[in-house]
Amino acid sequence: MIYEAISFYALALFLTFFAYKTISATNPIHSALYLVLTMLGLGAVFFSLGAHFIAGVQVIVYAGAVMVLFVMVLMLFDLKSELQAFSKGMLSGFLKVFSAAALAGVAIGVISHSVQVVDGASWGVGDPNADVTKYLSILLYTNYLFAFEVLGVLLLVVAIGAVALSRMKGGTHADRR
Repeated sequence: MIYEAISFYALALFLTFFAYKTISATNPIHSALYLVLTMLGLGAVFFSLGAHFIAGVQVIVYAGAVMVLFVMVLMLFDLKSELQAFSKGMLSGFLKVFSAAALAGVAIGVISHSVQVVDGASWGVGDPNADVTKYLSILLYTNYLFAFEVLGVLLLVVAIGAVALSRMKGGTHADRR
């Protein structure tokens, strides 16, 4: 039992370090690599909790496919000219701190309003024959269907926005007529 706690806290420290490096790296490619390490660590946490399918999906989908897409989008833009567009002044620092605080407030509010007490026995926790994936999918498509659909629409809007940004006049891949 003590080894499980030690490994969990080691993974938590690993995740916290690489998540910090993801947002503090100055090179976007390094940031993407740190994000891959964060996703791999999260997959290890899922694996240690017994959710082997979710761990595999985490590694394949997020650490694999999404990171390839992320790096491809980074390569669409001329990052050197993009960096000159952002100011380093006092207002820029204030906006960063304000947006981080607002995001943290929203996250805390969402977490505090959505915490539910889940009976471990109904999920089959501790039962090696339990189908955790089945219970997770039932919960996802019943209680959290609206959030799941909103996330799908958000991803669609982000993809359309990325295409629109790459096609804008003056952009790296703009239509030159």
